Amino acid sequence: MAAAFEYWVGHRYVRSRSSNSFVSLISAISMAGIAIAVAVLIVVLSVVNGFERELKDRLLTMTAHASIEGLEGELADWRGMSAAAAANPRVQQTAPYVSGQSLLVFGEQLSGAELRGIDPAAESRVSNIGDVMTEGELDSLATGAFNIVLGSELAAALEVAVGDKVTVILAQGMVTPAGVVPRTKRFTVSGIYRVGMFEYDRRLAFVNLVDAQRLFRLGDAVSGVRLSVADIYAAGEIVREVAIDYGEAVLVSNWQRRHVNFFRSIQITKSILFVILLLVIAVAAFNIVSTLVMVVKDKQADIAILRTIGARPGSILRIFVTQGSVIGITGTVLGVLAGILLSLNLENIVGFLESAFGMKFLAADVYFISDLPSDLQVADVTRIAGIALALALVSTVYPAWIAARTAPAEALRYD
Repeated sequence: MAAAFEYWVGHRYVRSRSSNSFVSLISAISMAGIAIAVAVLIVVLSVVNGFERELKDRLLTMTAHASIEGLEGELADWRGMSAAAAANPRVQQTAPYVSGQSLLVFGEQLSGAELRGIDPAAESRVSNIGDVMTEGELDSLATGAFNIVLGSELAAALEVAVGDKVTVILAQGMVTPAGVVPRTKRFTVSGIYRVGMFEYDRRLAFVNLVDAQRLFRLGDAVSGVRLSVADIYAAGEIVREVAIDYGEAVLVSNWQRRHVNFFRSIQITKSILFVILLLVIAVAAFNIVSTLVMVVKDKQADIAILRTIGARPGSILRIFVTQGSVIGITGTVLGVLAGILLSLNLENIVGFLESAFGMKFLAADVYFISDLPSDLQVADVTRIAGIALALALVSTVYPAWIAARTAPAEALRYD
């Protein structure tokens, strides 16, 4: 009965219109402050999680889980390496590749790009490049056809379309009677892909493996072998096992090591943003202190009357803890709901704003990703809500303690 009485009075104080409108305004501001801070933190962490997810997915679209390269940029016994990799039960597929730098020229337009020679059938087993083709097919890279597949940004920079012929110029020269001249070859554009990641769409072109071997004069050698593994997070361990089983000196790498700075910067950014926005929640929660202190001053007569009819100091304390808790809980729940709704619909909201104002929030050449992704995680929502509630409850203790220590005679002296 006592608990029900305290709970009822605390709720009445929240719902009632105070004679002091300023106190009511501060209560509403405290509740709104917590809601906004919680919603913003949920949205920000969802965006950071979305960046991490999109970065991983798009990197793995173009990057194999692991790769093994020759020490001098050439791997002659790549078939033996592929056999050693296939013998490992945790390796799913392998694909040889040739890689080198080139200059692409079309008319008056030119651009540097990485030229990667692949076997279309084998490459499709270790990456998803075939799934992001917007024009043409990856299988168009037939041996001897000297076709080339460009990224969408690279094609736009060169102002080429499918069917156009581009000139590939290599840094390696040819000795002729006229002197050393760059090695060149004309390729026909047979396809265009778009990953949505500027690093690849602007700087990577694909040709057939055998054509690349001829162009770079590698004979039967390749630059390395790309691996697809069963556990992408154990790629580093698996590729080392394959290299040890092979028994020759080679260079090994994996998708995490190759792009470690991206993921490390995302984690650091997420931690910093969490701490900064958590301080915003703390400020909003501690507004409850000032709110309840003013409520206690405003309710001095009510407290004195409750004390004179038998209410204990503990009951008074619980009444104001209840009032502060209702403000904190309501603000947190509203913030969680708003944060979830915004996070789930963020891409649509951003798309609408971009089309309405004719602007782009993310420049692909700066942020690597042109879309604003969102990945709402239950663990983040639970953690944010728990911390916000804890701060709100802590904020009620001091004002409630002051109310519990109110002397009835002093409070009613001038009434």
